[in-house]
Amino acid sequence: MKKYNKVVLAYSGGLDTSIIIPWLKENYGCEVIAVVGNVGQKDELEGLEKKAINTGASKIYIEDLTKEFVYDYIFPTIKANAVYEGKYLLGTSFARPIIGKRMVEIALKEGADAICHGCTGKGNDQVRFELAIKAYAPDMPIIAPWRIWDIKSREEEIQYAMDKNIPIKLTPETNYSKDKNLWHLSHEGLDLENPNNEPNYEKILELSKTVEKAPDKPTYITISFEKGIPVALNGKKMNGVDIILALNKIGGENAIGICDMVENRLVGMKSRGVYETPGGSILYYAHKDLESICLDKETMHYKEMVSLKFADIVYNGQWYTPLREALSAFIDKTQETVTGDVNLKLYKGNIISAGISSPYSLYSEEYATFNEDEVYNQNDSAGFINLFGLPITVKAKMEQALKEKK
Repeated sequence: MKKYNKVVLAYSGGLDTSIIIPWLKENYGCEVIAVVGNVGQKDELEGLEKKAINTGASKIYIEDLTKEFVYDYIFPTIKANAVYEGKYLLGTSFARPIIGKRMVEIALKEGADAICHGCTGKGNDQVRFELAIKAYAPDMPIIAPWRIWDIKSREEEIQYAMDKNIPIKLTPETNYSKDKNLWHLSHEGLDLENPNNEPNYEKILELSKTVEKAPDKPTYITISFEKGIPVALNGKKMNGVDIILALNKIGGENAIGICDMVENRLVGMKSRGVYETPGGSILYYAHKDLESICLDKETMHYKEMVSLKFADIVYNGQWYTPLREALSAFIDKTQETVTGDVNLKLYKGNIISAGISSPYSLYSEEYATFNEDEVYNQNDSAGFINLFGLPITVKAKMEQALKEKK
């Protein structure tokens, strides 16, 4: 293998990256600098510095990216209403570009001559990390051990860790593949690999209660938005990080945001996972509810098409592209009037609308009322229907004339 002097590793302290540090040193003879992107994984950060150094890293950076993650990646995606394949709220997807960008900044600062990640050759994250690296250091060599080493399974990884006396929390029986951040927690592997198996929610859920254990009475909340961005919860002004944390707690208590899905990975295969996104599910619902009274019909319908494309872009790791930037500019324009309050009722996994208001509301009770009004002439609709239906009328007359000739 080619020798490198200094390699920056995307480090989480999980199984993959824990064994990669000694593996890199053995195979490349290099210094390894670990970089941790703190995007709100909290307890997973405990003891990482000691663990990385004890495992062979010369230095570790633990970078607090939570605020930037929320305002520059999560909120733009909420404003887009971007949902992948109707279910996935992109929790892992938009966390990778910000970490990849920071890795490059540190690699350039440290004079590293390669960047390494622990993503498998079957997953999406390898693409997301590497596209971010290419966007900021196009000539930087990238090492992806899963594409070149002899280890073939997570069981073999565990054995490698044991052989090298690397402490790990996992055992073969509890070895779900997980990704956690401020926004969500994902679970993959083991019994979930068979889509016919019902998930054992009692065993795997960490952010959310099961529906059966959720309270028997509803919880009411109010979320306030300014230009599409959540700014207050129950009338209290809060920053974006705190709003998500608070909604994670409230949503989790009410079994909100549990998603079991089979998705189409970028690399061609289908995969099954369980996602917990309690706060995110509430914010998506509330934002879309508010848009229903603030956006005109044509903008809303066109934006639905943009939402689908935006979700694909984020899922595919194309955050740092001209198209994503252009779509975000369009989306920001649509959000200029998305300001107001959304009341929601949370009950046993359900999010239920409980009232919306906005100073920019396009809903007019005067026009929509079933009672008598002074603004709408119902006779106008006859001419409208005649013109709107003219193509149907002409076609029907043509078909009628053909039948009469036979």
